[in-house]
Amino acid sequence: MDQKDIENLRQDYAAASLNETDVDANPIRQFDKWFNEAINHKVHEPNAMTLATATNDGRPSARIVLLKGFSDDGFKFYTNYLSRKGKEVSKNPLGALVFFWGDMERQIRIEGTIEKLDKNYSEKYFHSRPKLSQIGAAASPQSQEISGREELEQKMAALELEYADSEVPKPSYWGGYVLRPRLIEFWQGRRSRLHDRIVYKKTDNKNWKIVRLAP
Repeated sequence: MDQKDIENLRQDYAAASLNETDVDANPIRQFDKWFNEAINHKVHEPNAMTLATATNDGRPSARIVLLKGFSDDGFKFYTNYLSRKGKEVSKNPLGALVFFWGDMERQIRIEGTIEKLDKNYSEKYFHSRPKLSQIGAAASPQSQEISGREELEQKMAALELEYADSEVPKPSYWGGYVLRPRLIEFWQGRRSRLHDRIVYKKTDNKNWKIVRLAP
């Protein structure tokens, strides 16, 4: 594609607006409202979110993961503890999430600290997954260099045979995390790039301050 064509790619947003007087006083309830609206709008995988982490010297990395639950405690996801993101979280617990629902012209940014979930939560969720997903988690040394796809397929086949008639044990290197938010921003696209940005900032352990940011 010609670079000029890329420069001219733009969309003027006009689906909705977002005002301080319209949002819930609690950002988790506001997230729940928008999340349910995304589901009702049939957004493709509304729980897909960008997770950004960084090394202890500040080198960032980002990838898409799936939200697996949320509450006042935070936003949950599961992964391999020995993956790149897992190793980064172990050294630097600061992280961020981004949801983008283009069909609704909405974005949500979340910043906070990441902690491991209790082992019991991870066990329960692991065994709720399809069996092949459990075996896939056990077979993959996530983020490590491998010789080729055949290595994965052979490991997968061996584990399928091993656990054909038994439960797959949760690997010790696999489990859940929760991002505990300190800032949550709700972004609604508007005309002429004058977008609405409403931000919740945590002032203590339970209270939130709501402010508007310039787009």
